[in-house]
Amino acid sequence: MLRRPFGVFGDVSPWREMERIHRLMDRMLYDAFSLAGGRVGPVSGYPAMNVWANDEGAVITAELPGVDADDINIAVAGDTLTLSGQRKGYELNKDEKFHRRERSFGKFTRTIQLPFKVNADKVEALFKNGVLHISIPRAEADKPKKITVKGA
Repeated sequence: MLRRPFGVFGDVSPWREMERIHRLMDRMLYDAFSLAGGRVGPVSGYPAMNVWANDEGAVITAELPGVDADDINIAVAGDTLTLSGQRKGYELNKDEKFHRRERSFGKFTRTIQLPFKVNADKVEALFKNGVLHISIPRAEADKPKKITVKGA
């Protein structure tokens, strides 16, 4: 059995001290995050997105749990799509305080450059179960053209 010299940790367990330091670090990061307004955005990669494309267009999915459909904005210009919006924070009653607060809130913006120009008039979006699905048709002028080769 390993014995420690008397008084090295006093009556404090080293594991308990590590937990205390962990809580202090969590609090420090939480305070720094709160000073930034709890903002989420491109630096944090929010929202998480998947993009796939073919000759006809592209599909983008974005995870937006806790966001209302009315708080989502989609803008398309040329070959660029911008998704922005806001996830509202939770208001506490006077007698409540957070024990742990990990979910971010605030405004967000993500801009994605697509590999082709977009037909902005035909972009469609569906928001269901916290996932946004955006269908983006490729502009006709930008679609690959099949050239028929004639024999002589």
